Amino acid sequence: MRHRRARQKLGLSTSHREAMLRNMVTSVLEHEQIVTTDARAKAVRSLVDKMITLGKRGDLHARRQALAFVRSETVTMKLFDQIAPRFAEREGGYCRVVKKGFRPGDSAAMSVVELIDRTPQAKKEKTTPTGKIKGLKDKFLGGLKGQGSEKK
Repeated sequence: MRHRRARQKLGLSTSHREAMLRNMVTSVLEHEQIVTTDARAKAVRSLVDKMITLGKRGDLHARRQALAFVRSETVTMKLFDQIAPRFAEREGGYCRVVKKGFRPGDSAAMSVVELIDRTPQAKKEKTTPTGKIKGLKDKFLGGLKGQGSEKK
């Protein structure tokens, strides 16, 4: 029986699930918004709330607990210095899950996980994966122009 087993397994092994959720929490805190599937969004929402609660506590032990979970020191500093003070008067519910639609490839239900009180700068920034890939492609292939195998 599954009594009191509230964790969502998401079809992954324990280590894979924990690593994925840690990465997603880090991304939410860094970018203040991510797009993912519904099930993953619901799983990451509670973890983001726990990290912001640690940020509101603000003591050394809370910092060390956050650093043990969040992947980046800069994101942890942002959590304690910028994000947590914005939610000082709020009792909970620091992020929301908004249904977005369905992914074209496999019709998976997609959602947006975002902080309730995003900064205007975060709202303006739009990072697209294609833009990142294009930039990397130009960077790596830029030095290779004129080189390589040519048809003879």
